[in-house]
Amino acid sequence: MRFLSSRRRSRAAKPLLLAFALFVTGALYAGFAPATQVSADAGTSALVAEGKALFQVSCSSCHGLNGEGTTQGPSLVGVGAAAVDFQVATGRMPMAHPGAQAPRKQNTFTEHEIAAMAAFVAALGPGPAIPEPPVYAPGNLDERAIARGGELFRTNCSACHNFEGGGGALPNGKYAPSLRGVEPIHIYEAMRTGPQQMPVFSAGAIPDAEAAAIIAYLEELHAQPSPGFTLGGLGPVSEGFFGWIIGVGGLCLIATWIASRGARAR
Repeated sequence: MRFLSSRRRSRAAKPLLLAFALFVTGALYAGFAPATQVSADAGTSALVAEGKALFQVSCSSCHGLNGEGTTQGPSLVGVGAAAVDFQVATGRMPMAHPGAQAPRKQNTFTEHEIAAMAAFVAALGPGPAIPEPPVYAPGNLDERAIARGGELFRTNCSACHNFEGGGGALPNGKYAPSLRGVEPIHIYEAMRTGPQQMPVFSAGAIPDAEAAAIIAYLEELHAQPSPGFTLGGLGPVSEGFFGWIIGVGGLCLIATWIASRGARAR
């Protein structure tokens, strides 16, 4: 009888031990994992709420209270956080007054405020995110990769920004801005979001490695001193025009002056 009683207690103890183990596991999970998740969600929600308040004060008159767009400005649903970071950090938005194009000007927002507005717009719909430094400035590119970046820039970008990234005029009073002194992150964001007249270069068209090579090429190009007259960096057209008008024209004037002196002497 004692043996049977002991055996019954042993069988009953196993389910109890299993239930106790499950209880301890659940208690540990409830005590740690959910708290971290809730904390992260609360932090993101607070940032989005702060960004929404800033957006409604500074941007809603053109883009609507919830970024839905108005007759004065396009919808921001799906443009992503990168578009907000580019437009606001470069001072292009908010626009001081309507015009053909938003010029770059002094930014009036802090980094935290920009991040908050970017988080709010990102919550409206999926779009390009603000990149991390290793994406647009890996720092380990050799001369071959930089030369490849130059080829890509001349193929895809020089038609508007000219051969050295000095900018150029576009129809209807618009223009491609100069890339001199522009932060690498903003060049990358412009490529991915296509602000104003610029087309969107997705990662499928220009992968991150090639985008980083283009940025590295521009940095190296603009770090070099420019000997003599740059002539706007427009290439052989401006140089040929300068040579023809100033060079040949000057020679014609000198020849005419010499001929007139000779005629007077006779």
